[in-house]
Amino acid sequence: MDTFTPARLCHSTRLSLLTSQATTFVDLTEAVSRFVADGGVGTGTVTIQTLHTTTGIVVNEAEPLLLGDFDAYLDRLAPKGPVYQHDDMTRRIGVAADEPRNGHAHCRALLLPTSVSLTVIEGRLLLGRWQRILLAEFDGPRRRDVSLVLLGEAAL
Repeated sequence: MDTFTPARLCHSTRLSLLTSQATTFVDLTEAVSRFVADGGVGTGTVTIQTLHTTTGIVVNEAEPLLLGDFDAYLDRLAPKGPVYQHDDMTRRIGVAADEPRNGHAHCRALLLPTSVSLTVIEGRLLLGRWQRILLAEFDGPRRRDVSLVLLGEAAL
């Protein structure tokens, strides 16, 4: 008797984007959904990872007033105004003259994950009704890269 073992698939890509503000939340959901749909995986996971230390990846609502609340909350926790040791360029070794003073951005990013892994079922990204995949930018505007890795069994 023969047994059928579904093929394992692995796909990866990199999203590159420009952020438009110092602090902003960029919705990656459609791009990730397209990547998953094109990947041929029936059941599996997709991992979304930021490649920067002043950004984060979160799953939450993308409602504009809520995003403003997130910004205000993070500003209370890690405001731009105070002096951060990281911003004292006289004490840092090997720092370029144009290095931004972004201690606040690193502290904000510390509060968020750098990646999330999400479920793929029947070839589609599984999200709740209001869930969106957001890149949280804290040191923009800048070019940002996000890694995507899709793993799973081939769709039948």
